[in-house]
Amino acid sequence: MFHRLREDIRSVFERDPAARNTFEVLTTYPGLQAVWVHRAAHGLWRIRLRWLARVLANVARLLTGIEIHPGARIGRRFFIDHGMGVVIGETAEIGDDCTLYHQVTLGGTSWNKGKRHPTLEDGVVVGAGAKILGPVRIGRFARVGSNAVVLRDVPAEATAVGIPARVLSPPAEPDPRFKAMADRMGFDAYGLSRDIPDPVANAIHRIVGHMHELDERLERTSAALRDAGIEVGAAEEMHPISECDLEGLEPDDCEIPPRKTSGNS
Repeated sequence: MFHRLREDIRSVFERDPAARNTFEVLTTYPGLQAVWVHRAAHGLWRIRLRWLARVLANVARLLTGIEIHPGARIGRRFFIDHGMGVVIGETAEIGDDCTLYHQVTLGGTSWNKGKRHPTLEDGVVVGAGAKILGPVRIGRFARVGSNAVVLRDVPAEATAVGIPARVLSPPAEPDPRFKAMADRMGFDAYGLSRDIPDPVANAIHRIVGHMHELDERLERTSAALRDAGIEVGAAEEMHPISECDLEGLEPDDCEIPPRKTSGNS
């Protein structure tokens, strides 16, 4: 038992840089206290002293702001950071080395008895405010973003974000074409890396790819017109995007330079 307690305390130091000493962790970390009380309540639940287990769980909720049903099964080195508002349902299962932040709900979507709450495999991290609903399975070392609403299984080592949550695919390496276009436009808003699988950035990535294809077609068309003796404006005469365009300022607040036009207009 004491070995498990030492494991829990070490897990706090490993995952919370604000932890300073053991006494502080023992006395001021409600997530740790709620997990310890749950273990006692879960023991009572398993020997069918269920009313007493529920009472003990309610006392822990009053003292810590964390509600863990005594029927939930929780693995080793489970850490709840901050903790206020966390709810874990009766049939939830949590593996080893999992981390939950405040306002997380592991809830059910059915009034039927049986398995109706999520299963978190080892090493899962669930961000603040996320809701994982129903008998879904979150794979090993997966990540659930803050305020996500998960209604389907999440594969191992994947990241799920959004409402409803969707699994992010790793973004491709940045295309050199995008940097060239960004240099022409006067700013670079398309820098993507594998460390930041941002769905908005991915959408911009696809839009810019389409814009680049249109730009190439326009250049070929312009070249054909010049070969035919028809004057067209050069690409350098395109109106660049300014800081006013990026900041969303009203037209009266920015001086908008006039566009250059070809000799035909």
